[in-house]
Amino acid sequence: MPLLDTPVRLGVQIQPQHANYTQIRDAVLRAEDLGVDIAFNWDHFYPLYGDPEGEHFESWTLLAAWAEQTERIEFGALVNCNSYRNADLQADMARTIDHISAKGGEGRFIFGTGSGWFERDYEEYGYEFGTAGSRLNDLADAMPRIEARWAKLNPAPTRHIPVLIGGGGEKKTLKIVARHADIWHSFTPVENLAHKLGVIEKWADEVGRDTSNLIISNELGKKETAEADALFDGGVRLFTIGVGGPDYDFTELERWIAWRDAKNS
Repeated sequence: MPLLDTPVRLGVQIQPQHANYTQIRDAVLRAEDLGVDIAFNWDHFYPLYGDPEGEHFESWTLLAAWAEQTERIEFGALVNCNSYRNADLQADMARTIDHISAKGGEGRFIFGTGSGWFERDYEEYGYEFGTAGSRLNDLADAMPRIEARWAKLNPAPTRHIPVLIGGGGEKKTLKIVARHADIWHSFTPVENLAHKLGVIEKWADEVGRDTSNLIISNELGKKETAEADALFDGGVRLFTIGVGGPDYDFTELERWIAWRDAKNS
């Protein structure tokens, strides 16, 4: 652990805020044309920064549109908020989007999920905010239900839907990662990465799961190339970068695409 013998992939988080639908749709198409591997959005109801009353769109309905409009890239939320939807419903929605994206082949949807944290969403939409611990407990309870529902649905998903779990908490989050994730995403700095991977391995041993195929994902943000190189050396194989509206400037994204291609050459 982790899975190292796999190409570097690059995901762009097209933030669904401060932009109209046409701008978001066109940004996704541009990202696919540029050659990114994955397009992400996020699962919130209000902007996370900038004008708090600015334009914003819901995650899952956008993802269904992306399933239809794209041809090659994988896509998902970075990350879904488990609190906002019944676990079995999440599974059914994911399966449906998987089929929309398949277009006669194999689906391209990634089920990225987390426990939730943005209190305004909860208050405005009437969800119980609880505590960080209670929300993680809810996520731990939801994942087996989601997996069980996938096994019952007719038609079944077109493939094993990859599960991406975000977060770095060692007592609860990384245990959920060890039990359920195909991809672990975090903002962990490179100097702490080996320790976190050791925690995942400890939990994996305890829950009896082989995590040798776990893909490690990390955020590029405002990092320099040397930092990305160090994360690569530490085992990261999926790198993400966020791009905000309304203009969705892909200048930095193009630089990282070139870096990815050099790593994979």
